[in-house]
Amino acid sequence: MSNEAANRPAGAPDRGGHSGGGGGDGSPLQARAAFIKNWDWQSVVRINRGTCERGNAQHGLNSETAIACSAEWETRREQVATLGETLDFLKRCHRLAPFLFFNGNTFAAIGRELGRALFSDLPSARNREVASAIAHYIAGVLDQNAMTGIVEEMCESASFQHGDRVKTLRGSGHGVVKRVLEDGRLVWQADGSHTELTALPETLMKENKP
Repeated sequence: MSNEAANRPAGAPDRGGHSGGGGGDGSPLQARAAFIKNWDWQSVVRINRGTCERGNAQHGLNSETAIACSAEWETRREQVATLGETLDFLKRCHRLAPFLFFNGNTFAAIGRELGRALFSDLPSARNREVASAIAHYIAGVLDQNAMTGIVEEMCESASFQHGDRVKTLRGSGHGVVKRVLEDGRLVWQADGSHTELTALPETLMKENKP
C-alpha cells in the first residue's frame, strides 16, 4: 500500500475499559486512542486515487456524499475511541461511498495498515491474519463477531503439550499434538491422516472440542 504506508496510528493505545465497537472487556478491540489521527482526508483521497489507478478505474468524488464524509472524517480522526469503534467508523465510511469506485478497498487498506502497526508484536503469520480480518470486516466480507473472534484468537498466547487439540490459523486443518521438539516446533497429526506434520507454534491454535 504505497500511498498509505507512511501514515501510522497516532499515540499509544490506552486499554481503559469501554464497551462498544466489538469485543468484551480485555479485548484488544477495546484499546483506546485517536487511531486515525495521522490520516487526514487528503491522504484518504490519495489512497483512493492510487487504488483507482491500479484498478484502471476513474478516480473521483461522489458529489452526494463526499463533502459530508470528509467533514465527519476530519472531526472523528482527532477523537479518542476504541479500536472497535474506529473499525466501525471505517466501515461506515465505506458504506457512505464518498468516492466513485473502490470505497471498500480504500477504507479496508487503512484498516489493514492499522492492524499491521497495532499488532506488530505478534508473529508475522498471526499479524497477517489480524490485518486481513480487519480489512475484510471493513469491506463487508466478515461480520463483527467473526472479525472479533479472529482478532482475539490471534492475540492469545498458547503453550502446547502432547495431546492438545489444535487447528490451523484459518481453521482449515484440525488435529492433535504428538510431541513438542526441543526447538519449540510442534509435531502434530491432522485428523484422518497418519502423516505427522511439523509446524511453528505460532501457526497453530488450541482447539477445545466438546
